[in-house]
Amino acid sequence: MNDIIKSAREIALEKIEKVGEPTEEERLIWKYVPQGKKLAASYLKEESNLLIELNQYEEQVRKYVVQGAAEVLIRNISLPQNDLAKKSNRRIMDGLKILKAEKVNVENVYSKIRYLFNHYSEQGEQQRKQAYQSLKMEMETRIQQAMQQQLGPLMGANIDVEKQPQFQQEWRKLQNRLDSQYLTHLNECKQELLAIK
Repeated sequence: MNDIIKSAREIALEKIEKVGEPTEEERLIWKYVPQGKKLAASYLKEESNLLIELNQYEEQVRKYVVQGAAEVLIRNISLPQNDLAKKSNRRIMDGLKILKAEKVNVENVYSKIRYLFNHYSEQGEQQRKQAYQSLKMEMETRIQQAMQQQLGPLMGANIDVEKQPQFQQEWRKLQNRLDSQYLTHLNECKQELLAIK
């Protein structure tokens, strides 16, 4: 048994030796990318000024800080489902303009995102309202039929379908399905933003 453990230990040590010491760039990434992520989190909470904080880093490490900050900001872009999300998206987009050097490319992706958000807010909202009403009518019909089968035609009670757990569950599924097409396009835009310097 000790021979097996010893040989496994030796194998592990050999693998460590092959990996070797981290490069200077790896060390910088390990140190400054997380600092960039913390900076972005602080910026999103409106606790710091991104430009001022970023300028405190020396030029040779700033790109790693920017990388970490940009990852966090881009990950937090979301569909404009409410005013808070809209406000957060505006702040994120302003922050990315500060971080990214290729401003024209960033603005081109922003145009796509704005178009997507406008479509989501206008046509998407209309689709969601129609889907909601359609689901509500369908569920009301189902419940009335079930009640008539169980209690007979004399039962004429009105039930608030919208408060039923099954309705809420079906609505969430339907909403997720409607949002998925927008999320697919948004994720493509996020990938484009990540690739921009």
